Amino acid sequence: MRSYDDPCGVARALAAVGERWALLVVRELLLGPKRFAELGRGLPGMSPNVLSQRLRDLQAAGVLTRRDLGPPVSAAVYELTEWGHQLEPVLLALGRWGARAPLSSAAPLGVDALMLALRTTYVPDGGPPAVVRLRLGVESFTVATTGQELRVTRGDAEAPDAGVDTDAATLRDVVFGRRGLTDAVAAGTLTLTGDRDTAARVLGSFRRPAPADAGRPRPGTARADAGAG
Repeated sequence: MRSYDDPCGVARALAAVGERWALLVVRELLLGPKRFAELGRGLPGMSPNVLSQRLRDLQAAGVLTRRDLGPPVSAAVYELTEWGHQLEPVLLALGRWGARAPLSSAAPLGVDALMLALRTTYVPDGGPPAVVRLRLGVESFTVATTGQELRVTRGDAEAPDAGVDTDAATLRDVVFGRRGLTDAVAAGTLTLTGDRDTAARVLGSFRRPAPADAGRPRPGTARADAGAG
């Protein structure tokens, strides 16, 4: 593990999770354990060798652990430790901050990354509590809102108010306003069940933040070259 030889908590945190891809591995495990192949599918730009190394690094740092599944399944999964789960608010804050940076990739957004994006772009509407069952291919999630907060968990809700069946690309376009919900339903790329008004309300409660003006100094500060010449 890389050391900065700096007692600051930020430096110590970066020594544990600052290597390239490390926090994205954590992102993939926020909603629950995954097998090696599942992690690879969520991080298609990461080579298996690098993934193996990051898993070893994060395990050595105490951020995640490897657990063998018992019979009848013969496989191992990786899951966050309690300390690793404490990175969730850090990743949410980074997601909100990074969403204001210019979008420079045309790659599709992974399913778990999209679920994190729902958390970071939710705009409270003050409406009644609602539970929506969300299916994206073979993946199932429960999206629950109190009208003030939003939670996303892996797996089907027992008694959802509404259901949404679609794919990640369509959901991303609908929730971020690039495609209308009615259009997606009419095209057959998104199916609604249960209370359609509730589904429409929840799907309409996300907003991408305004782009950051990286060139503008903070109020009360001056550029280093202000007044030069």
